[in-house]
Amino acid sequence: MKTHERAANLALAGLSLAPLVINVNPNLNVILTACLTVYVGCYRSVKSTPPAETMSKEHAMRFPLVGSAMLLSLFLLFKFLSKDLVNTVLTAYFFILGIAALCATLLPTVKRFLPEGWNDNAIVWRAPYFHSLSVEFTKSQVVASVPGFFFCVWYAMKKHWLANNVLGLAFCIQELRCYH
Repeated sequence: MKTHERAANLALAGLSLAPLVINVNPNLNVILTACLTVYVGCYRSVKSTPPAETMSKEHAMRFPLVGSAMLLSLFLLFKFLSKDLVNTVLTAYFFILGIAALCATLLPTVKRFLPEGWNDNAIVWRAPYFHSLSVEFTKSQVVASVPGFFFCVWYAMKKHWLANNVLGLAFCIQELRCYH
């Protein structure tokens, strides 16, 4: 991790935690947080090799349809199912995705402190009875997911605004990292 990215990460953490201790102008906080999030995500998206996969025009044209279908399905879920059931399902969904996003966000920092073999040797886990379902991960990813797990437990129990913001930042950084 370069000095610029480390400074941006520290500034992002400071901006996220600052409202807990001092009165911060919300407009300034939103603008600076958005800029730093885009910077960190774009910095992580820079690769030395060209991307192996590109998006076709058909996939790009499908995005509005998929997004609209998703919003319509959420509307129908809230309309016909109990609010508590939908909120429980969404909390579980964000719990699982939050662990993955926080793990990927923390991984570059965690990797520096672990032995080299932990970063290279992949472990493959196959689901029993569903042999087509397999997950590949490293020991470094397991270590990075531990704080993400406990953070997501706190999110699921308290629904604190800071937990919501941190998960949103992790999702944004990881999504921007995927762009080339």
